[in-house]
Amino acid sequence: MYKIVFFDIDGTLINEDKQVPESTVKAIHQLKESGIEPVIATGRAPYFIKPLAELLGIDSYVCLNGGYAVYKGQPLYHRVIAKSAIEALVELAAAHQHSLVFEGQHTFATDAQDHPFVHSSVSSLKVDLPSYDPHFWKTNDIYQIFLHCEAKDEHLYEGLNSEFKLIRWHEHAMDVLPAGGSKAQGIAAMLELVGLKPEDAVAFGDGLNDMEMLSYVGFGIAMGNSHKDLLPYADHVTTHVDEEGVRNGLITAGLL
Repeated sequence: MYKIVFFDIDGTLINEDKQVPESTVKAIHQLKESGIEPVIATGRAPYFIKPLAELLGIDSYVCLNGGYAVYKGQPLYHRVIAKSAIEALVELAAAHQHSLVFEGQHTFATDAQDHPFVHSSVSSLKVDLPSYDPHFWKTNDIYQIFLHCEAKDEHLYEGLNSEFKLIRWHEHAMDVLPAGGSKAQGIAAMLELVGLKPEDAVAFGDGLNDMEMLSYVGFGIAMGNSHKDLLPYADHVTTHVDEEGVRNGLITAGLL
């Protein structure tokens, strides 16, 4: 019997309209009533998920693509980006006039004022825009960075591959995390600290940053609306997020 379930947010718990289907809300509450721990596993920062976590009654989460983990309200794990690596990225991005958003534990900031790519990417998350503070990274621990550029310019950052992992999530933005970082890294730390094994866990996802997570757990479920490149990493493909995908996946896993 599985003991813990990890859920991506965008495209998994919430749909394109940033709404949580009623079937998902009910399924999560049923899961909790049966004694199974639901955990949010997302690329989003902790300050982006509070309303959703409160709606679903979830107090355990792996945020920032594995960079920060909290279990039942207690911080368990964190992974920050080295200042030297950030400095190299800042210099390269500035040379190509690409804007950055720095994500700390409690807030985030950008090095660009009124940049259209920052507006389009951050607005798509339905959160407030970051404050302007180009030196934010110097005085705060940084867990993840948004790099704003088009796909045709990604090659400009290949020289930083030893320091960073880049994952595109928007036509104008990529997540930048430490090389080797992933949701699975944060999940592994959480499971070890709470005395569980990967085979005790189920995970749901739909995006490119969910590959390692679905591969790592005992039963990986891809949403019916998933990116096609995620499907080979899943043990099962459930229905679309708007077609009771979470509920149906939990039924398949024997949890409802």
